[in-house]
Amino acid sequence: MSNSLSSPSRVLLVDDDADIRKAASLLLGRHGFEIVVAANPEEAWSALAATNVDVVLLDLNFGPGAVTGAEGLRCLKGLTAHDPDVVVVVVTGHSGINIAVAAMRAGAADFVMKPWNNERLLATLRDAAALRRRRLDASSPSQSLPDNAPMIGESPAMQRVEALTARIAATNAPILITGEPGVGKNLLAQLIHRRSRRAHFQFTALDPLALWSEGEASLSAVLAAADPQGSLLLDSVGNWPMALQARLLAFLSTHPELRLMAASRHDRAELQASLNADLFYRLSTVEIALPPLRAREGDIRRLANYFLDLYAHYDGRPNAALTEESHAVLERALWPGNVRELRQAIERAVVLSPGDALRPEDLFPSTTPAASAEETDLNLLRSERSVVEAALKRHGFNVTRAAKELGLTRAALYRRMARHGF
Repeated sequence: MSNSLSSPSRVLLVDDDADIRKAASLLLGRHGFEIVVAANPEEAWSALAATNVDVVLLDLNFGPGAVTGAEGLRCLKGLTAHDPDVVVVVVTGHSGINIAVAAMRAGAADFVMKPWNNERLLATLRDAAALRRRRLDASSPSQSLPDNAPMIGESPAMQRVEALTARIAATNAPILITGEPGVGKNLLAQLIHRRSRRAHFQFTALDPLALWSEGEASLSAVLAAADPQGSLLLDSVGNWPMALQARLLAFLSTHPELRLMAASRHDRAELQASLNADLFYRLSTVEIALPPLRAREGDIRRLANYFLDLYAHYDGRPNAALTEESHAVLERALWPGNVRELRQAIERAVVLSPGDALRPEDLFPSTTPAASAEETDLNLLRSERSVVEAALKRHGFNVTRAAKELGLTRAALYRRMARHGF
């Protein structure tokens, strides 16, 4: 995917209908877009290996009689696994709203229906390009965490991580990063790359299993595009089929110059039991175990303030502030989703709070400020579900009106509806 949004924005259209590809090319070309076309997911991966794009416009059904969207959804999951900042707009004509909601759940930013309205399509793609820009800005080194620490945090646990990172970043040793979901494994890998002698070359992150499910050609195309002078992160390591392990080992054996990193929620012993011995040792010369947020004393407040500044800036809420009561509630929570869950709680509070003072009920809408940690339901998914459900019921399940009250886009509300089974 593209690392910056140039003008014009470049759209990859994936559709098996040649007439639609031609019509879309003419329409988008007249309105300032560049367009790259692919007839199926396999061609899409080849196109992505050869060029940078800003938005993927993805049909969900390929081939005569296809109506389930299964092939398109698999491609969507592979795209989001390969690039967390990818912006995908799905196109569906046969399966209607149900499959569109399923696509939102899988990570799509928005959807359009066939036959599309030209103005609606153009507006959707412009919004998608703007979203891509915001995502890249938020995740770029200049806008994210400072270069002098792998993560925001001064707890003893994070100081140990920082010390180990400082020793190994400039080397070429393969690094295995382990930790629970949401602790920041990918972020640490990017930081190691930025601190290395390869910082000016490409950083490639991929989920091999997600690509493998698309077929070996998909994985091969992405591997072929990896910069041999850069860094390669293999994400979600563990429980891979032996055929996939053999394919990766063969690739790594012929590309010894790559700086290799791997990330896994499994610990070293679990990985050693599930991986081919040669592949395991190829991935794990040095291990960095990232601690869960609950083990990082004092860091919750620092992270909360950082995310507050970040989202207040992007959402135009410069005076937003967490109350001391809110900080106390945040520090008592167990955070099973770790830093990712904390980030979501702060973002939701900034978006939904009616005032500048962010209170506990803004962070956890289904709870009351007087409740203790033992009495309070601090599960973010249940809290979010109650807010979404209340807004939908208030407006008779009119999605447009409910989204407006929640301060969300229609697409964002559809994603939350899919997540909670509405």
